[in-house]
Amino acid sequence: MTQKYNQIDPKDNIIVAIDTLPKNTFIDVAGKTFTLIQDIKQKHKFALHDFAIGDEVIMYGVLVGKAVLSIKQGEAITIENVKHASASFNANQEKFSWTAPDISKFQNRTFNGFHRVDGSVGTRNYWLVIPLTFCENRNLDVLEGALLDVLGYQTKKDFSVNTQALIEKYNSGATEEELFATNIINSQEEIYKNRLFPNVDGIKFLKHDGGCGGIRQDSETLCHLLAGYITNSNVAGATIFSLGCQNAQIEMLQEAIEARDANFSKPIHYLEQQQSQSERHLIEEAVKHTFIGLTQANKIERKPAPISKLILGLECGGSDGFSGISANPALGYASDLLTASGGTPVLSEFPELNGVEQELINRCEQKEDAEKFADIMKTYAEKAIAVGSGFENNPSPGNIKDGLITDAMKSAGAAKKGGTSPVTSVLDYTEKVVKPGLNLLCTPGNDVESTTGLAGSGCNIIVFTTGLGTPTGNPIAPVLKMSSNTSLSEKMNDLIDINAGTIISGEDTVESMGEKVLEHIIQVANGDINAKADLKGQNDFIPWKRGISL
Repeated sequence: MTQKYNQIDPKDNIIVAIDTLPKNTFIDVAGKTFTLIQDIKQKHKFALHDFAIGDEVIMYGVLVGKAVLSIKQGEAITIENVKHASASFNANQEKFSWTAPDISKFQNRTFNGFHRVDGSVGTRNYWLVIPLTFCENRNLDVLEGALLDVLGYQTKKDFSVNTQALIEKYNSGATEEELFATNIINSQEEIYKNRLFPNVDGIKFLKHDGGCGGIRQDSETLCHLLAGYITNSNVAGATIFSLGCQNAQIEMLQEAIEARDANFSKPIHYLEQQQSQSERHLIEEAVKHTFIGLTQANKIERKPAPISKLILGLECGGSDGFSGISANPALGYASDLLTASGGTPVLSEFPELNGVEQELINRCEQKEDAEKFADIMKTYAEKAIAVGSGFENNPSPGNIKDGLITDAMKSAGAAKKGGTSPVTSVLDYTEKVVKPGLNLLCTPGNDVESTTGLAGSGCNIIVFTTGLGTPTGNPIAPVLKMSSNTSLSEKMNDLIDINAGTIISGEDTVESMGEKVLEHIIQVANGDINAKADLKGQNDFIPWKRGISL
């Protein structure tokens, strides 16, 4: 993509600037020639022809907005002259056909994973420590301090902060300027200590602020989410802390686990503080149960498995004007390759599918899924409007600054992560992935709430595209960051795993980058490469509260 501007779809009447384009730049695109009447920033868009007030603005081949002012050919598209608009949709499906990509490069490919009794295969092998209510978070802190370092699960970051140097300077009478000039960053190599249990990738502590208060449905949803983590193929077993009087009872979690896996057999230990002799006894019992559980988990070794066992979460955050033409479609192509190989991609963030609903409805294999998706989307939109924040408010200030000025424009680019394959299943929040092929999972647009939901529904690896940079991860599913532009990859190299900016520079096509993405996914699933989010200990876990708090 070496040209300085691009019409993404033949139907588009706005053009994206690949480079910053000064006023009077000569434009030759889509059979039209003209000069720009003002400067156009990189990643932003300009008008292919004149727009009258009310005219539709088309990008990615779909409606993304309407003109609210007259716009001249060659004029910038901005939040002042265009407002959000999206196409209507219904559950009636139009004809759809799919041509699968060539998967010869991935024929019979395997990865070394952790095989579970239920037939699933994990890319990692973790032990979980989970509180059923926020009241138990402190006990998790105690357990974390007692176990992580001595068992070899603390990681040394690529730098440390020496605050003591500032204290010494301050005590010696240093000025503010001298304090600010003091070097307090010490570089050090990223290493793992020797682990007592080499086959266990870590102990993860899922602290949260739920389980009691709010409404009962919040606790029920939380238990279903936690059950999803416990039954995830990346998890070997769990230690559960309960206070005893909270809404999220042990029995509620057990029922949620059984609903997902009637033959559940992983080791799991329940500890209830109000039934314990003392806090000391509670912690002692928890440490011993967890240690013994780790000895059991350590007996599981990596063995070959087909890549059809991969459940790939598709996520984006901190999107920019290049996300929809580089990182997202490349991930979409990797998604199609995985689907054609028998695997399972999962597309989330329903607020960021606004405007492309009909296309996804048409792709649903089952009528029931088309109806379910349409119903969830309409209900979601109505609830957003009811609290005074419709989908049109979705783009963040960072999105807008980088050229994504309407939700439909952002959504049309975000949906590219899902490729072009048929939709085999539509899932509501916390529902378990059971069908191979592309699944749609209802999660919010909030990045961490969404990745939390993806792992809770069974994803054993996640690719997270970003144009601005998003430092986040997940406790149990490796989260690979994929940049839409090379500048971000170079600036935040310690966070970015894959650079799709080579599509913009013309070094890669969407297809060649998609193949590289799937290859990288396989290597991470294999345990040969660690996600940078894991190396940095980014274990973000935020359950989604869908109701009001009482």
